[in-house]
Amino acid sequence: MSATIDDLYKVEGKAEIVQGELVLMPPGVFGHGRLVGTIFRSLLDYEEATGRGYAIPDNVGFVVNLPNRRSFCPDAAFFVGESSRPKFLEGAPIFAVEVRSEEDYGPAAEKRLAAKRADYFAAGTRVVWDVDFMRDELVRSYLAERPEEPRLFRRGETADAAPALPGWLLPVEALFKGNPRR
Repeated sequence: MSATIDDLYKVEGKAEIVQGELVLMPPGVFGHGRLVGTIFRSLLDYEEATGRGYAIPDNVGFVVNLPNRRSFCPDAAFFVGESSRPKFLEGAPIFAVEVRSEEDYGPAAEKRLAAKRADYFAAGTRVVWDVDFMRDELVRSYLAERPEEPRLFRRGETADAAPALPGWLLPVEALFKGNPRR
């Protein structure tokens, strides 16, 4: 029997429905949480400055209707659809952030992350960030138009989420400053 959105509402913690199964996600560690908070704060500033859409923090569900996926729960996101209080948001964010955890390295993990990015793009997301704070300290920015050719942003550079968020910029140094790498 396939998991449903009603099942997802009953989960305590973070989860997604992939291939009909509830996929539970472990809580983030200190560095992960600090980095996600920095991104969310910057997205919230963008929301307030532009009056466009919603900055979304960690642990918020997005309901989608793909053959192999019914939901996303990104680490941070930006959404331009209608709010659906008190339900999960309907549809994909235009910008999604996935911050790597210890289990997100190696060939199997790379395949899983690529499949998730493909799902984001199939659902309508325009830009997906893959933030690697544990090893390479860089941001890989994938665009729906070029999903196999990420733009790389490193310390000393300023990252963006164009074309999804015109004018939004975030210094990479702000993400990794004081990074405890855990």
